[in-house]
Parts: sequence; C-alpha cells; structure tokens
Amino acid sequence: MSDVRDIDEESLKLAREVIADGGLVVIPTDTVYGIAADPRNAEAIERIYEAKQRPHSKPLQVLAANVDDIEALGLELPSPLNRLAAQFMPGAFSPIAVANEHCTLKTISATPSGVMTQGVRVPNSYASLTVLRALGPVAASSANRSGQESAQSVEEALDALGNDVDLYLNGGATAGHVASTVVAADPHERDGIAILREGVIPAAVIRRAIHLNGGGLGL
Repeated sequence: MSDVRDIDEESLKLAREVIADGGLVVIPTDTVYGIAADPRNAEAIERIYEAKQRPHSKPLQVLAANVDDIEALGLELPSPLNRLAAQFMPGAFSPIAVANEHCTLKTISATPSGVMTQGVRVPNSYASLTVLRALGPVAASSANRSGQESAQSVEEALDALGNDVDLYLNGGATAGHVASTVVAADPHERDGIAILREGVIPAAVIRRAIHLNGGGLGL
C-alpha cells in the first residue's frame, strides 16, 4: 500500500531514497499535484508514463527549485524565453529549454528539426520548493490518469494513481486544477513564441510581457 506523509525531514529523507531507487513520489506544486521521478533514470520515467497511462508523444517536464538549476542541467532558455523567465519564474510558467550536448536528462525530446528540448519549471510555493530543494530536479507530470482532471490535493492524487506511486507527500490543497502555461520559442510565430498550453498565466499576459521587456509599445 502506498505511503502518504506530511512534508517534514523524515518524509523528505524517505522521498530522496524512493527517487534514488527509481521510485515515484507525488509532490505538491503551486498549481496542481505532480508525479515525480529521477530525470536521469529511464526506467523510472517509464513508470510515470505507465502510472498515468500517458502517451509517449507527450514529454515530461523537469521541475527545479531554482532558475540556476536549468543551466546546471545542460539546458538553455532561448530568446525571448530567457527574458520571460526573469519575470515569470518561479511561477506557473513552463518554457521549453534547449538541451546542449552535455545534457544527461532522459526526458529530452527532439523537435521536427532535430533540436533537443526540455520543458522546465520552478514552482512558486513554499511546499513545492521545500520538496525540490531536498530532492533536486525531478522529471514530473500532473498526478492524474492521462486525460483526467489534475489533482488539487494529495487525496485526489491517491484516488487517481493508487499503488502505482510509492510515496505521496501532502502539502495541502493547491490553488486550483489549472496547470502552468507552456511556451516555446518560435521565430516563425507571432512575437517569436508559440503558446503550447495556456494555463494559469493567460497568453495575453505572456505576449504583453514580451513587448514591455523588449521596449515595444505593448500593443
């Protein structure tokens, strides 16, 4: 039977052990609950796909406790995502980073042009940052079966995923069922970006920030 724990030193120690052993841990974020694993362990990542019944065509994000962790993972935010990150990270903003040749993440995926990319996020809540500081960067997706509503509480996550997850960390209810906004750099699209998923941060707010940061008229 899966273990459900409040977040404290003991449960964080257990979570580190579970992740190191290739297990799965459900963690709170500032948007919804997520299911997390070692981003460099291909078998653990496969367990996320199996638990969620998620198509492999949908990549996983990497969650980190600090924006500086992105570069340390062998990832780079292209323009204008680097400017947007300065405004929206930490928060419900998930830019698509570009992986360099030294990146060892097993979650990266190739674009049609062959560029290796990775969605990244730094959540903005005390509970999620406490967990991520203890665990380090993790591969993650929302803690629900694919196509179902995202979990807003550890109880909802447990109901959805049950014994497919080794440990559930309870950080209280999240703000809502809406996930982060996913944005990619695309020079052929309006404002040089493509909104891949509109979430907590409206697309209009993202586009307005590009104009303001770029010194434009903000129209």
